[in-house]
Amino acid sequence: MQRVCFLLKVRAERAEEYRARHVEVWQEMRDALTAAGWRDYSLFLREDGLLVGYLETEDFDAARAAMEAADVNARWQAETAGFFEELDGRRPDEAMRPLTEVFHLA
Repeated sequence: MQRVCFLLKVRAERAEEYRARHVEVWQEMRDALTAAGWRDYSLFLREDGLLVGYLETEDFDAARAAMEAADVNARWQAETAGFFEELDGRRPDEAMRPLTEVFHLA
């Protein structure tokens, strides 16, 4: 099982709205993530907009590819793209860059 942690930057002025949007993530999106192999997926948001994501999956590249193929993903990415800084023309899911794990206490 791969543990994946990534960072994104939510616009600080939109952080509260971003939190509110995630109170009820579309069931179709939740189902697609589960079907794509995203497990124990969590998002943490700091007041200044730093977003930390964590998930477990068998193969992150395959899990991302499965989401890329899901129709709901394109709609979700389009809905949420305006919340983020520093995307450089990429969708939020394309901007995720996993951090290197340096320690894990099992």
